[in-house]
Amino acid sequence: SQVALRPAIAIPMFFGYAFGPVVGFFSGAVGNMFGDALTGFGLSPQWSIGNGLVGFVAGLVHLFKDKKRSVDAVLIVSALLAALATVIFFVNRNVPNMMFFDPEAGIFGDATISLFAGLSAVVGFVLVLLVRFLFGQNLDVVAAVTWSLLGNFLGIGFAAISDIWINGYPPAVAIVGEFLPAAGPNAIFAAILVPLLVVAFASVQRQTGR
Repeated sequence: SQVALRPAIAIPMFFGYAFGPVVGFFSGAVGNMFGDALTGFGLSPQWSIGNGLVGFVAGLVHLFKDKKRSVDAVLIVSALLAALATVIFFVNRNVPNMMFFDPEAGIFGDATISLFAGLSAVVGFVLVLLVRFLFGQNLDVVAAVTWSLLGNFLGIGFAAISDIWINGYPPAVAIVGEFLPAAGPNAIFAAILVPLLVVAFASVQRQTGR
C-alpha cells in the first residue's frame, strides 16, 4: 500500500520504443483513462497525459542515429532526476504518501512515506543500470529500458508537479508523496518487464521474417 504497483506501465514503454512516440503516447494516455474508469478512481487528465508522455519519450530514441550515445546521455539525466527526488525525500521525511490507500477506511495519504517508497526511484535506476551492463551487447534492450526510465521520470514528474496547481499540493507533497511512490516502482517494472517484451518482440520478428 506504500507504492503504486502498475506492471502495465511496461506496455506504453514498449509500444513507444517499438512503434514510435505517437503510439506510445496513445497507449499510455488511453490505457490510463480506461484503468482509472474501471477501478473507480475517476479521471485525472494530468495523470493520463503523464502516462502518455511515458510512452512518448520512450519512442524518442528513434530520433537519434547513435543509440549508444543517447543511452549514456539518458542515464546521466535519469540519475540526476532520481538523485534530486531522493534528496528532497530525505529533507521531507514527514510528508504523507499520497499513493497510500487504506481500503477499509477508503482514504488516501494517511501514512508517512516509507523508506522503501522514498528510495524506490534510486532502486529502479540501479536495476536499469544493471540491465545496461548485463545486456550490453543487445542495444535494443538497453535503449528500450533506458529511454523508458527517462519517459517514466518525465511523464510521472509532469503529472505529479501538475498537482501543485490542480490540487493545490505543496511541491514537497507532489514530489515526495506522489512522484516517488509512482515513478519508483514504474522504474523497477521497466527494468524487469521491458527487456522481456523487447526480446519476445524480436523473436516474433525473426520468425515472421520482418
